[in-house]
Amino acid sequence: MKLFRHVDAARHSLDEVHSSVDTNKKGFFRSFLAFAGPGYLVSVGYMDPGNWATDIAGGSKFGFTLVWVLLMSNLMAVLLQSFCARLGIVYGKDLAQASREHYPAFINIPLYVLAEIAIAACDLAEVLGLAIGLNLLFGIPLLWGVTIALFDCILLLMILRLGIRKMEAFIISMVSIIGMCFAVEMFFAKPEPLQILTGIFPSIPNAEALYITMGIIGATVMPHNLYLHSSLVQTRRYSQDDEGKRRALRFNIFDTALALNFALFINASILILAAVVFHGRGLYEIADITDAHKLLEPLLGTKLAPILFAIALIASGQSSTITGTLAGQIVMEGYLNLRIVPWLRRLMTRLFAVVPAFLVIYFMGDDKTGDLLILSQVILSIQLGFAVIPLIHWVSDKNKMGNFVISPTLKILAWLVAIIIITLNVKLVYEEEVVFISSLGFNSIWVPIILILSAAAVLLLLYITIEPLLTRKLIIKEVALPHNMMKELNIESLKKYSNIAVTVDFTSVDEKTISFALKQGGKSSTYNLIHIVESAGAIFSGSKSTDLESRVDLKSLEKYSESLKEAGYKTNVLIGYGGRVKSIVKFVRETNSEILVMGGHGHRGLKDIIFGSTVTNVRHRLNIPVIIVK
Repeated sequence: MKLFRHVDAARHSLDEVHSSVDTNKKGFFRSFLAFAGPGYLVSVGYMDPGNWATDIAGGSKFGFTLVWVLLMSNLMAVLLQSFCARLGIVYGKDLAQASREHYPAFINIPLYVLAEIAIAACDLAEVLGLAIGLNLLFGIPLLWGVTIALFDCILLLMILRLGIRKMEAFIISMVSIIGMCFAVEMFFAKPEPLQILTGIFPSIPNAEALYITMGIIGATVMPHNLYLHSSLVQTRRYSQDDEGKRRALRFNIFDTALALNFALFINASILILAAVVFHGRGLYEIADITDAHKLLEPLLGTKLAPILFAIALIASGQSSTITGTLAGQIVMEGYLNLRIVPWLRRLMTRLFAVVPAFLVIYFMGDDKTGDLLILSQVILSIQLGFAVIPLIHWVSDKNKMGNFVISPTLKILAWLVAIIIITLNVKLVYEEEVVFISSLGFNSIWVPIILILSAAAVLLLLYITIEPLLTRKLIIKEVALPHNMMKELNIESLKKYSNIAVTVDFTSVDEKTISFALKQGGKSSTYNLIHIVESAGAIFSGSKSTDLESRVDLKSLEKYSESLKEAGYKTNVLIGYGGRVKSIVKFVRETNSEILVMGGHGHRGLKDIIFGSTVTNVRHRLNIPVIIVK
């Protein structure tokens, strides 16, 4: 069987910003600034509101005991994110694309579902973080805050449209705000350095500590960040030879290490703050962000501490939500080869987070938000193995990575990380399932469903671990593209159309639109002039409308027609009322037009929402050429 891989024809990850940043700068500092950015976009996922919940719970319950978990998680994160950078830079595909290329569909679909669950869990933490932050600063009820979070996609889309560098600048500004807030908090808390050092020795006192440990790992080594980073590094334009890739790798790894160590400072600050302020005063059950905020002022003796805490929380949630949206786009396009419009993608992700948050707060009360935050991070941790194992396989594959395949030492370290993560996951899931099944009763109909899902997850994990090890040769499937394969071109002489539809709206664009249409057919063709009246009378009365706009538009359209007839052209006048798209499509089909020429006004984004996007909708409903003249 002939093996074939599309290279030039295949689309890139985050195609709209792929290779959009030039990195061919002179000097180390300018080059670093050109490459800097992806690491910080990834780092915000390591300091989101979910981290706050697990760090506060760990610090208040166990003091400095779990500091080692943060250090270990950070080392894991640096190692795995460097692998993501290597995969994106060298192989030119993100993690989802590389997995889709290798695994069959019956494996990729559950991997995609698990990735979406992880993204929804992450977004849940951000929704709750924003709602809690607004509540703490302005007294807005949590339910209202959750509802507000549903509409922040408008702000997000505006930022995304400005380009990758503007988005990175926004993220870095948010990260800087968080960092400054916690630097001041640490100044107020005054922790003892020797006490902090006691927590660097690994220990897990009990099952509750294991649960929080898993939450910290899930909140730090976030699975969706692995997909995200392998794509973001491809936004840089660099030389595609070995030296160019090696240079890109060096700067990206430096950027990643710097950003993730800053994230470590934030997470450690939160845990240490909780250990000093709460655990040190015998308050062992402060696992809720709201409780932590309330107690900061009386315990630290300053009104500034809780204000800074709330500001940092909002900045954390808003910056993290951007990375979650990008990761959602990457996994959907990578695993399913499915493109959807950004606002719909964002709305889907946010709804998956808002609905459970709203229901929990509505039915169980505000005090359950802390438990929900920690649960979201445990879900992230459980999904980690399904993203980490394929990543290790692909960067260990000589056929994919060539001279950039990871060394045997890094392979051992990587598999050690994977084993630690999976072992902790299996232990946690087993213990939680035993407790849950016992509470349900062994005769419950949910018991077999839970057991079946657990068995399916184990089998999936075994498959993605073992199958690539047994596959000696790289099998690259023919990657399905969103469009059909290009066929051999059959070049014909320039065709003249005999029946041409032209839309007009009595603006300055009409002259160019009609002129272009005349060039497509000449004087032997028929030109169907189409205009749609959109006045209130036209919408409600249709063709019976006699309002001023309807009368003036009809006369204007007839004047166009008379002018063309005087110049020797054949025309038809077609005037519609109300719905633009429906009427235009109807007239084009009724006249059997071979081509449609439309005027474009260049508005997009928010203006499309306000004024409507006629061109796009018409184009999707017709199977003839549609030419847009601006």
